[in-house]
Amino acid sequence: MLCEDHTLVREGLRQLLASSLDVVGALEDGRALLQAAEQLRPDVVLMDITLPQLNGLDATRQLAKVSPNSKVVFVTIHADPAYVREAFRAGASGYVVKTAACADLLAAVTAVLEGRRYLSPELAAAHSDLLVGDPKAPQPGKLSDTLTSRQREVLQLVAEGRTAREIAAILNISRKTVEFHKSSIMRLLGLRTTAELTRYALEHGIVGPA
Repeated sequence: MLCEDHTLVREGLRQLLASSLDVVGALEDGRALLQAAEQLRPDVVLMDITLPQLNGLDATRQLAKVSPNSKVVFVTIHADPAYVREAFRAGASGYVVKTAACADLLAAVTAVLEGRRYLSPELAAAHSDLLVGDPKAPQPGKLSDTLTSRQREVLQLVAEGRTAREIAAILNISRKTVEFHKSSIMRLLGLRTTAELTRYALEHGIVGPA
């Protein structure tokens, strides 16, 4: 299963993989991915980090609940060490940068299906510990430690410019609860305005640039 919000990239990945694998779905946002995965239970999910409505990191954390046997391989432009480590900490089994060769993507799928972790060759030397250690070991100061899963969801949707009414409908909660979460997020992160929340989300890869 694929999850990529850029149509050309999504279709390109689909065509690349279809010659040797069964592609059961190609989605464009994290929430649609979770709904489809719960029904189809894919063996492997290839996804970007920056996705609409629910980013790839949080989608991976939630995927473990709805389709626990699905392996996740991130296919992303983000090569920063912080993203790599947070991806494996979220539960990923593989990480491929979009500048990698096509063969690397197929190698990543093969590796995770065999129960191994995979890193793009250009990243593996610097992060070899992620291939053998416990990437989920606690690391103080991470966003996932500071905010709850629901708070991260609200943060992303606020940063995407959605109204409290829209967020309430997407998350199936009340507007008052949305405002409560927004206030709690601002307090925890030491932020005062929606603009500061949006900038924070951009800087931490929760949302991509418009």
